[in-house]
Amino acid sequence: MLDSFGIKTVRRPLSIVAEWVDELGISANQVTVAGFVIGALALPALAYEQYTLALVCIMINRVMDGLDGALARIQGITDAGGFLDISLDFLFYSMVPFGFVLANPEINAVAGAFLIFSFVGTGASFLAFAIMASKQGIDDPVYSNKSLYYMTGLTEGSETILCFMMMCIFPATFVTIAFVFGAMCWFTTGSRIYNGFQTLERRIR
Repeated sequence: MLDSFGIKTVRRPLSIVAEWVDELGISANQVTVAGFVIGALALPALAYEQYTLALVCIMINRVMDGLDGALARIQGITDAGGFLDISLDFLFYSMVPFGFVLANPEINAVAGAFLIFSFVGTGASFLAFAIMASKQGIDDPVYSNKSLYYMTGLTEGSETILCFMMMCIFPATFVTIAFVFGAMCWFTTGSRIYNGFQTLERRIR
């Protein structure tokens, strides 16, 4: 829901940094992998309840996720790069709630499992429609620079990062945030399945 606004806000500064990184000979895929490795450090940080450190790792990961896209637009968007980016993104998203579960399994386990379950719904509906949209030749007029069709919803990347930030800043409220955001994810999943099915049905006819 907030992604279109957020992308417009950060596009110019990321493009400037990307031009500098490109001159250093660093590839978009290298930035993707490095960003994931840094983001993965949030898992042990969360497990040991080092929430400030985890927040820093999460934010660096998200900045580098935006940077690799800006760099790819300079160097050329590829299917391989898009595949790598989206695969590591979804692994990272599920890693954060798992870290909170490790920190306090007795209190956080059910809420963390529900949130990861919710991420499966949003991810599956997102990727399934992207595959079918590609087969049907459906273009994405909103996110034309993405390597696959970017289906919008109530909970997108921006909302997810805000959720993670709130969890790290107020870790005692993890259970509440996880259940609320998980419910929002299921609203997104339902709307994506309905709208995606209707779109593909009309396309076939």
